[in-house]
Amino acid sequence: MAESNIQVEVPQVPVTPSWAMLRTLGGIAAISGLLVVLAYQVTAPIIAENQRLRTERAVFDVVPGAVSKRDFVLKPDGTIVAAGQGARGDVIYGAYDASGALKGVAFQGGAQGYSDIVRLLFGYDPGCACIVGMRVLKSTETPGLGDKIEKDPAFQKNFTALDAKVGSDGTALANAIVTVKHGSKSEPWQIDAISGATISSNAVGRALNQAAQVVVPAIRRSIDILGHPNPSATHPSAAQ
Repeated sequence: MAESNIQVEVPQVPVTPSWAMLRTLGGIAAISGLLVVLAYQVTAPIIAENQRLRTERAVFDVVPGAVSKRDFVLKPDGTIVAAGQGARGDVIYGAYDASGALKGVAFQGGAQGYSDIVRLLFGYDPGCACIVGMRVLKSTETPGLGDKIEKDPAFQKNFTALDAKVGSDGTALANAIVTVKHGSKSEPWQIDAISGATISSNAVGRALNQAAQVVVPAIRRSIDILGHPNPSATHPSAAQ
């Protein structure tokens, strides 16, 4: 039998040089990184401004009867000064009625919830030495469960006159604010939890207690400073 002389040619697959491949991937990565940075730079000021406006609107929700506000800074040493004087610290908000009288002070707090940190705004009325309002500024809690801290009317009633009196030494609250099991509230400084959403309820209690233990005594010490708004106080219409 004659041997076959047929030769099959196998097509050669071109090999991409390693350097060219790395250069292309590097270019794509650099462009992607640049776009991410540019997007952040463009959106960050917008997000910050929206958050500021939301906070300002919430001030008038947590201090009933307030029609204007003024920003203050709670310094690390526990003193309160008007904002805009180069002071560093936590911003708090003096809220005033139509006659310019101090109706209350709003301050922020935060604590770990079920999925992330829950950021809240509280209103404090020096007249009754009590918390008179609470609003959620930021939350990623489970819809239908954790978000009840903002939507549940019964839970919101905890913050109509929640006891926040300062102790005799003036350095902390007379009684720590705590969240208790639903239906077991027996003291005016206790928060009645939401049944089925105890983690989020406890987060609110921890956030309020941690913040109020510092802020409320400072408010009492600086009541004269907070009691006099200036002509540049912000009105609700200006925060829209």
